[in-house]
Amino acid sequence: MNEEILFEEKQYLGYSRQSMTLRTLLALFCFLAYFWSENPKPVEISGLYIGSYPAQGIENSGQLFFIMGVAILLFSMLFPFLVHLHTVVNSSGIILTGLWTSRKVNIRLSDIASFRRLRFKRYFKGRAVYNLHGNGKIRFHTRGKEMVELVDKNGLKYRIGTQRAVEFIGALQKRMPV
Repeated sequence: MNEEILFEEKQYLGYSRQSMTLRTLLALFCFLAYFWSENPKPVEISGLYIGSYPAQGIENSGQLFFIMGVAILLFSMLFPFLVHLHTVVNSSGIILTGLWTSRKVNIRLSDIASFRRLRFKRYFKGRAVYNLHGNGKIRFHTRGKEMVELVDKNGLKYRIGTQRAVEFIGALQKRMPV
């Protein structure tokens, strides 16, 4: 299987803005809970009343929050090296591979009836998905503002998120001009 690669893109899990924000907020919560456990006395700051730490009787209870915050930050540093979606367009089809346990998805170019480039709506582009089935569409997305929608001969739509949609469409047009 020595086929020419027309397009290749790797999307990494750690660069997704929504998941990065969520991990940062969760780590911040853990560090604030640790600080609260070390300073358990009630505080009133300009009308905002923060009560005493609820688990004062349990010794070293706040250290669990500190350990969890550090663990979240360590995992966050590893996520930019995890490939979530690897897209390859070659002469016979499109191959989508995901994380370790994800199945490889092959879409033959002979089955594709049409394709087009779309932009994600602002509120829609969010969490990373791989092979998510719903409403007659199969979605693959990690990050980026654009996607390529492929429609096969049975009417099933594949929506593949990409950061290089123009190159993706160009590779498809080289192989199957519409």
